[in-house]
This record gives sequence, C-alpha cells and structure tokens, in this order.
Amino acid sequence: MGAVAAGTTLLAVGREHINSATVGLGFLLVVLFVAILWGSKPALLASVLGMLSFNFFFLPPVYTLTIADPQNWVTVTAFFITALAVGQLSARARRRAEEAESSRHEIRRLYEELREAFERATEAEALRRNERLKSALLDAVTHDLRTPLTAIKASATLLLEDREMTDQTETLAPGEQQVLLKVITKEADKLDRFVEGIVDLARIEAGELELFRNWGAVDEIIEAALTRAESLTSRHVLTIQLEDELPSVRVDARAVAEVVYTLVENATKYAPAGTRITVEATRSSEEAVQIAVGDEGPGIPANLRERVFERFFQVADHGMLSKSRPSGLGMGLAIAKGIVEAHGGHIWIENASEGPGTRVSFTVPVGDDEPPANGNAPVPPGASGD
Repeated sequence: MGAVAAGTTLLAVGREHINSATVGLGFLLVVLFVAILWGSKPALLASVLGMLSFNFFFLPPVYTLTIADPQNWVTVTAFFITALAVGQLSARARRRAEEAESSRHEIRRLYEELREAFERATEAEALRRNERLKSALLDAVTHDLRTPLTAIKASATLLLEDREMTDQTETLAPGEQQVLLKVITKEADKLDRFVEGIVDLARIEAGELELFRNWGAVDEIIEAALTRAESLTSRHVLTIQLEDELPSVRVDARAVAEVVYTLVENATKYAPAGTRITVEATRSSEEAVQIAVGDEGPGIPANLRERVFERFFQVADHGMLSKSRPSGLGMGLAIAKGIVEAHGGHIWIENASEGPGTRVSFTVPVGDDEPPANGNAPVPPGASGD
C-alpha cells in the first residue's frame, strides 16, 4: 500500500505532462518491485490497488471509479491482467531464487558435514594405524631389542665376575672368554642394525634419502650383495641367472646391493635348508633392468603381499608360517621399497616361477646419461672402491 501510494504521488505530480500509457507503466514498475521484494500476495494487492489508483486519479472522470470511455475499460483491464502476470512471474522468480539459495546453503551444510565426517574417519583411521604401528614397534623392541640386550648383559656380567673373583679356583678359559666377547659383538651388531633401520626409515619417510648415483654393472652389484650374504646362503642351493649383455645402470650401487641382500636374507629366513634360492637379472625394457630373488619357501598369500612392505610387518606374526618367528625387525622390505622408489623403480611380490615359494622383483633405471669413457665413476664419500 505504501509503494502504491508513493507511486501515485510521483505520477500525480506530472499528470499534466504524461499520458495514460506512461501512468500504466509506472504502476507496473511498482507491482514488479513489490513482487521482487515481498512476494506474490503483496504483488496481488499492489495490482488491485494500482488498478484502482489508475482509474481514480488518472482516467476521466478523475476522482471517481466511473469509467466513461469504453476504451479506458480496455486499458484498465489490460493493465490489471498485465500487473497480475508481472507480479506473479516476478514473485515466482523470487521464490525460485530463494529456493536455489536455500539449496546452496543445504548443499554447503551437507558438504561441511561430510567433510567433518571424513576428517573424523581419517583421524580415526590414523589413530588405528598409529596404534598398529605402536604395537608393531613395541613387539619389535620387545623381541629384537631386548634379546640382544639380554645376551650382551649376561656375557658382560660373566666376564666381569670372572675378573673380579680372583680367589675362585676355576676361571673362564681364554676360549670361553672369546666366545662371550663374540656374543657381545654379534648382539651389538644387531642393535646397530636396529638403529640404522629406524634412521633409514625416518629418512625415507621424510624424503631425505640421499642417493649417490654412478654408473655400474648389474652383475657387480649382485656379486657384492651375495658376497655379504655368503654365511646366510651356505645352507641353501644358490642359483644365479643373469641375462647376457645387460646394460650398465646409473644407481647408488651400495643402496641397490642392500636391496638384493635384504631379499636374499629374507629368502634364507623363510625357505627350508637345502632348498634353492634364485637370483635373476633381465632387461625388462629399454629404460629398466629387473632383478628378482626367488625361493622355495611357504610363499606369501596374495592379500599380504602389499602389507609386507609396511614398517615392522612380518608374515610370521599373522600365522602364515608354522615355524617360530624368525629374527628380524620387519623393516627390511620397507627400506628396500624406499630405496627402489627413490630410484624411480617399482618392487612387487609374485608366486615363484616353479612350485611353491616367493619371488620378489624390482626394477632400476638404466639411466639417461652415457657412462664415462674409461668406465670409471667417482666414488661417494665414505664408500669403498670395490
């Protein structure tokens, strides 16, 4: 009512200079704004009031609701119908806009709920993973840290007691002392490997694994790993199958040899004595060389083949092996995966080529540079020349 009154006042001021068509458009604008601002019912009221004001103040005879000229009946009727249509259409457009805005708010609200639920689920999963990791780490510490500490403590105690008790008739023979010292050295090496493994894993996960890439021969890398593993493979039949004319690879030879050693060490742990362990190297593509270590052990179920590359995970802990839990920290394959992927390669597990067992394969890049003309590459600081 206020909008119609204001429009009527403005139009009445210039009534002598405007015609009825202009007045009708003015009232239509009033109805349009009312519909946009307040909706369909106020627009309907504005249409009725606009029609009455149009007739009363602007159509002769003015200040009456009488319409003398039949053409003005057409004008008033057309105005009223147009005002109704414009008002309802504008009000409908306003409702649709409000509904769309409401839908956007609802979608945003649902999205926020889903995001919060996802974050809660992610946090819950992270907590579960952390709990599993803590449990695995505790198990590794309990089994693989306490055992060497106990052996070191017992051996050192015996040596100290033997030296302090000067009045005893029987002392440890030199051979017995030597055995105890070897026990201490051996178990200290285990602790050292434990710490090194933890540090290597931390570097890999932080993306700080430093590689010293040089050109090297695949057979030399494998030979270095197998020389180190001689004491482990002595109870197995070792077979080496190298493809002829393998290209040189541009890798950190010491790190790749560590991967091969880890795979051979795992094979000797899980494969029975007297069974065959096979080390193979082939050209998998123009850009990569594939190295594989296979054994004739019990094998690894398909559903665990990805998990064995997790930290502190051991297949023996999941009841897949009949013998007792083998020594180890469950970090070897996790470190091996980090080294391989740092080179841009891939590592995976599959069934053995023949019969039971496990075959672990990985790829290393051939490289994109030519090797030095003399075939020699600089040796990184701290690395040996062989």
